[in-house]
Amino acid sequence: MNRCGWVNQDPLYIDYHDHEWGVPVYDDRQLFEYLNLEGAQAGLSWYTILKKRANYRKAFDNFEAEKIVDYNDRKIDELLNNEGIVRNKLKIRAVITNAKAFLNVVEEFGSFSAYIWSFVDGKPIQNHFKDLSEVPATTEISDRLSKDLKKRGFKFVGSTICYAFMQAVGMVNDHVMKCDCYKKITHETQKGTGEI
Repeated sequence: MNRCGWVNQDPLYIDYHDHEWGVPVYDDRQLFEYLNLEGAQAGLSWYTILKKRANYRKAFDNFEAEKIVDYNDRKIDELLNNEGIVRNKLKIRAVITNAKAFLNVVEEFGSFSAYIWSFVDGKPIQNHFKDLSEVPATTEISDRLSKDLKKRGFKFVGSTICYAFMQAVGMVNDHVMKCDCYKKITHETQKGTGEI
């Protein structure tokens, strides 16, 4: 199978690339999880976070924002002692802050999905990159998304993080054209199923 050049040989990473990355996500809880995991990645590699993802889900109540908003100092201390996640106090506190901001967005827009997808007019942007070197780190849309998320109180949502999030949840299809997933995602998006 032809894959994007950033994938290593770990079956976990291959599975993530082949079945998740770039597939449109519309579920609020999943979107919240991705946004926070991309934030946790800041200064690290996505591979590092992916290996810890199961631990993150367990540590953060499967990213149920309604539970996370009630985290207290004792829970923060517990998380800081959890070797299964990145033990960075700012990143841990950011998840709690983001849960509050997330619930405010849900209240205002009806769903986080409706809010997020409005930045791309509700449908994935189909890019046509031949080589990994052509794929940008940020775009005008990720700049706008970052600015708006920050205005709403979200943390660890710089433009680079926002673009990585957009790639992960399928707001953009950034699989290179020679990658087998590029055609698959393009085809399914055109059919309107958003599933591969």
